[in-house]
Amino acid sequence: MSQQQQPKNPLHGLRLEDILRALVNEYGWPALSKKIEIRCFYNDPSVKSSLKFLRKTPWARDKVEQLYIYACLGDKLAAKKHGEHSTNATHHSDASTSEKSATEKFVWPELKKK
Repeated sequence: MSQQQQPKNPLHGLRLEDILRALVNEYGWPALSKKIEIRCFYNDPSVKSSLKFLRKTPWARDKVEQLYIYACLGDKLAAKKHGEHSTNATHHSDASTSEKSATEKFVWPELKKK
């Protein structure tokens, strides 16, 4: 699909592996398994086994993608919406980001049924 067909899709052009690695870097496996309760995230987790499961399981993949949009793209999308560039957006220190990630409760948006 070309960019013209998906102009507002924030995940366009991203691979599932890149999304998963970004979430693991952001939260780590233990915190990620608490945010998304999937066995492959807490029982001997690895990127390879998680990708295998996520590719076969649409509901799990949707949850991972929604968490990625919320956690990793949230600030960039908000800045883009207000006409700012992501480089001009206010950056927080790593300590405040990890505190935010640990204390903030993620609320699942309702997924569209196909």
